[in-house]
Amino acid sequence: MTTPGTARDRAKAERTDAILSAAAELFAARGYTGVSLEDIGAAVGVSGPAVYRHFAGKQALLGALLIGVSERLVAGGQDVASAAASEQDRMRALVVFHVDFALGNADVIRVQDRDFVYLTDESRADVRRLQRAYIELWIDSLAALVAEDRDALRLRVQACFGLLNSTPHSTSTALRARVDTARLLTAMAVSALLADS
Repeated sequence: MTTPGTARDRAKAERTDAILSAAAELFAARGYTGVSLEDIGAAVGVSGPAVYRHFAGKQALLGALLIGVSERLVAGGQDVASAAASEQDRMRALVVFHVDFALGNADVIRVQDRDFVYLTDESRADVRRLQRAYIELWIDSLAALVAEDRDALRLRVQACFGLLNSTPHSTSTALRARVDTARLLTAMAVSALLADS
């Protein structure tokens, strides 16, 4: 999300964020090809052409959505990792952070899974670069706890992401909102990451 200074800038940033949120919801429900800029504009109370004041087109909007969420994952992961008091706390903090993301961003996960192919080559490369940075952050944290080579650690991390990121596809909104769901997913993910090989 953006944090500009003037009232006009703040209003524009709020509209941009609203457009991104509406796009995530609509893309998740209907797929990238099933949504027009007019649909997205209507969802936030503006005309389709008004969306162009914020994004060059639908593909640029998709890129901003997926790059933005990837940037937030990397920055948030770095923050929780650096604040942890111990190696165990660091790994658990990353899991809790990602569980919170997965439960709170079901639409974006669906869009990432299904509509990634519609990104421009440049946006696709940016998302992949950010994903690698996020994965490496997890691998670095796990390496302090599990004596395996980086390929084996990468497998553990990616399998953990598979578990957590499948949640939006397999649970209802009400179930995702429950505290015990987050607790269960956290326990399962930590156990999977640290399982004996």
